[in-house]
Amino acid sequence: MTSPSLATSPGSRLLATLRRDTVGGALLLIAAAAALIWANSPASAGYLAIRDWEFGYEPWHLRLGIGQWASDGLLAVFFFLVGIELKAEFTRGDLRRLRTAVVPITAAAGGVLVPALICAAFLLTRPELMRGWAIPTATDIAFAVAVLAIVGSHLPKALRLFLLTLAAVDDLLAIAIIAIFYTETIAILPLATALGVVIVYGLIASRFRRIFVERAWATWVVLLPLGLVAWALMHASGVHATIAGVLLGFTIPAVVGRASNQTPAASGGHSCEGEAQSGIDLAEALEHRIRPLSAGLAVPVFAFFAAGVDIGGTDGLVSAFSHPLTYGIMAALVVGKPVGILASTWLVSRFTAGLDPSLRWADLTGIGLLAGIGFTVSLLVAELSFTAGSVEHDVAKVAVLSASLLSAVLAALILTARNAHHRRLSQE
Repeated sequence: MTSPSLATSPGSRLLATLRRDTVGGALLLIAAAAALIWANSPASAGYLAIRDWEFGYEPWHLRLGIGQWASDGLLAVFFFLVGIELKAEFTRGDLRRLRTAVVPITAAAGGVLVPALICAAFLLTRPELMRGWAIPTATDIAFAVAVLAIVGSHLPKALRLFLLTLAAVDDLLAIAIIAIFYTETIAILPLATALGVVIVYGLIASRFRRIFVERAWATWVVLLPLGLVAWALMHASGVHATIAGVLLGFTIPAVVGRASNQTPAASGGHSCEGEAQSGIDLAEALEHRIRPLSAGLAVPVFAFFAAGVDIGGTDGLVSAFSHPLTYGIMAALVVGKPVGILASTWLVSRFTAGLDPSLRWADLTGIGLLAGIGFTVSLLVAELSFTAGSVEHDVAKVAVLSASLLSAVLAALILTARNAHHRRLSQE
């Protein structure tokens, strides 16, 4: 159990703050805004020099620019958490029971398929742009949950669970798309070795999970070096290195029967180092320790180097918004996401399973618009789709940022109205 002095130390308060959904979303937005301002200022050469400055060990194919280190390296931390959350959902959460999970799972599939089809339809006459079809398929769970937390104090709890499950499946589909469609060449030996290290990592994590739960230092001394080796080998194989983060997260054991949304703070303020008394759950312990690193450093730094697009002033903005790629991405995220989610939800709830009684279609419309916030993963797919510095590369990022902002505003307007409605109902 953490002593009172440690629990109230400035460091502990900072970590607790970074675990809040609203704080992670705010840092993400601030980083992206700062990058846009700097990249379009007279000092933009400094931004580009920092982003493109290379370091690393060339023989291991690790001499990368800082921007690439952020997308390949730091973002692996975010995907590691995604892997842990997916493992927990499949083990003890809503994804464990098909009957309760079928609606948000189907909604997520519709929310990936419809935007992909809409984007592809806009790009049919430009085959050289078709590689960008997957850019609008992703949902930024951190940003979406942050918006919901800000405006949804009285919304039904089932609505947040619906969003979390939908976003978890959406992440899984996005990961599969990156692995299948954005891996051009594969080096078999590094890939096989990477998978072997992932297996060893999982075996060690499972066998000694009590030690890793009770002693945080053991995580950094044992699991971190193994994870870095797996990441480096995955990068050398040609498969996007963030996939290593997902696979490593999937190997972390999660206790069956624990509430999937339980956190140390929710269980009396005890730290995960004291989990031995309430069940050894390494997934919860690692999520608790690593989330501040992801929300406070990894994702904001990635956003800072990914969102810094030189728009080119008014003329550049006009040019970007006359490009078919912009139309395709924005239509797919702002319109395709909610249409795909609502249509698939209606179909599956009509013919197989019903909606939670507390949910209304107006509430789900707001969630569908929230899912149009592509941001982190959409920016990553944009980087994988087009050559850095090309017109298409910059246009795609402008479209993602614009669509995400528009989706967030529209979702906030609807959910604020719905929140007021649910507040009135609770007071009657």
